[in-house]
Amino acid sequence: MEHNWLLYLSAFSISFAVAMLTTPLAKKISYKLKAIDYPKSRGLNKEPMPRMGGLAIFLAFLITVLILSFFVKDFHTRQFYGFLLGGILIVILGIFDDIYELSAKIKFVVQILVALIVVFSGTRIDVMSWPFWQYLRPFNAIITMVWILGVVNAVNLIDGVDGLAAGVSSIASLCLMILCIISGSSLAVVLTATLAGSCLGFLPRNFSPAEIYMGDTGATFLGYVLAVTSCIGVYKSYAVLSIVISILVLALPIFDTLFAMIRRAINRKPLMSADRGHLHHRLIDSGYTHKQAVMILYGLSLFSATIAILIAIQDYKATIVVFIFFAILLLMMYVYKNRIQKQ
Repeated sequence: MEHNWLLYLSAFSISFAVAMLTTPLAKKISYKLKAIDYPKSRGLNKEPMPRMGGLAIFLAFLITVLILSFFVKDFHTRQFYGFLLGGILIVILGIFDDIYELSAKIKFVVQILVALIVVFSGTRIDVMSWPFWQYLRPFNAIITMVWILGVVNAVNLIDGVDGLAAGVSSIASLCLMILCIISGSSLAVVLTATLAGSCLGFLPRNFSPAEIYMGDTGATFLGYVLAVTSCIGVYKSYAVLSIVISILVLALPIFDTLFAMIRRAINRKPLMSADRGHLHHRLIDSGYTHKQAVMILYGLSLFSATIAILIAIQDYKATIVVFIFFAILLLMMYVYKNRIQKQ
């Protein structure tokens, strides 16, 4: 199919500009509504920080989508309206959580409602394209809901260092955009380009040292959009490879969350309890600065995203080369760090 490159560029540019312009507004609203993140033992901030920056990301996304709705027919479908309604609800939930710190049970119930809205508006993972998985077809809705809930909470859990969630989500959304361009899913391309612009427009004020945090308002919204757009543009296009590709695109938040749940289960702690066992905490505790830890995690995200794209285009030689390159890079970083510690 032919792609409207001007449309994709417009989606990215408008959302980027709106996010940059509305981030100071989100900062003022955070202070006015007392959505403040105060220093805590497991936290990394040393002073109170406004934590409703995700409002700027959402406004940038929403305004861009509303503008482009005049030019994109796919924006006038039941599937898209369901996606938009779910996004609004997840942001409202995030706003209340950033102000009042809601219980995990309340948040999970609302997230289930959001996932139900998405599923019944027509967005589902179809397992019929996966060999030997046809018997799971009656569970398409449940599988889709589990995916959405998992990614929403995974992205939220990595939001623990300045710029981490915004940067990783930017990389993931750009990767999804490329995959959707290859597969021909124009709606998903526009949505991922819009999300990438929103994240990158917010990132300058969120990168270390941060002026504002995105909070649950932003982190859960990012996870929501990434989860739903992967259903629209990846799961429906790459058949048996879709599950591998989707997991690789979001490898960092997914595996960090899985390890956190396993760690808490072993230690007999609530699965949704907070701790300092996440990968970003471990890097900082091992001696890396905030910026160094974030850049390392950006690199890991870029690595997994690159592998996802290479698998999608079935360039296995290039995949091997990338693996070798990153292995050498990791070895060099390890040797360099040991030398610095000895000096």
